[in-house]
Amino acid sequence: MRLSWSRIGATAILALFVAAGAGCSLANKVRAKNELNEAARTYREGHFEEAEQHARRALYIDPENKTAAIFVARVIHQQYKPGVDNPENIAKAREAIEAYQGIIAKDPNNDEAYKAISVLYSAIKDEAKLREWILKRANDSSMSNEKRAEAYAILAGKDWDCSYKITELPNVKVTTNEGGKPNVVYKKPTDQKDFDSAQKCVARGLEEGETAIKFDPNSESAWSYKTNLLLEAAKLAEMDGNADRKAAYQKQANEAGKKASALSEERRKKEEAAEAAAATPTP
Repeated sequence: MRLSWSRIGATAILALFVAAGAGCSLANKVRAKNELNEAARTYREGHFEEAEQHARRALYIDPENKTAAIFVARVIHQQYKPGVDNPENIAKAREAIEAYQGIIAKDPNNDEAYKAISVLYSAIKDEAKLREWILKRANDSSMSNEKRAEAYAILAGKDWDCSYKITELPNVKVTTNEGGKPNVVYKKPTDQKDFDSAQKCVARGLEEGETAIKFDPNSESAWSYKTNLLLEAAKLAEMDGNADRKAAYQKQANEAGKKASALSEERRKKEEAAEAAAATPTP
């Protein structure tokens, strides 16, 4: 079968376009790499704005370059100053969050980006967005059970902190001296709203802790927060004058604490075994 000159010509032109496209793609990757090298150099020198420009150029040249995307987010993050609450600095934190979210959109399992967003929301004290962000992962069925358990454990920890800040107030946690021995008693806060808030946090935290354990029964942090939340529940029962409920919560806290300690000991032994194996010379 003979091909017409028109078909031969079309085939040749197509081949030229494919070759040119491949060459262009390769050239762009080289240019992007050069920009990233410049970004790294200026970053090391502390010229963060210049580093950001180089990283953004690399991403513009090669939009699929994952290194460029994470470098842009890191450089913006570096420009945020922790503890400085002026509008410009807060805006820089939110800009970094947006950059990290762009990474998450393409790579949902990117732990660096996920944790950086959590840290930034915490740093700018946006508790509502932080809880929403962590809850999103906790409810994401595409995530592994371990990651969902970790998210629920973090939420449980935040609810424990919510209650602890109230039960440790000077007018709530009162130390008495009976028979020459110090004794701590817990009294209901003067503002009923504080007591109600602590109860709400403990109830929600215990539910989150149980969910974390459901997803990962060997989650050390989940068992630890469950222990601490049960101790908070015991304090609140004491404030409410319910000695039986206090004793029941303390008993549950002791049982959960034993599980947390066992998991901690198991982790310690594994780490020691891994260190010993790493230190053993290869024959």
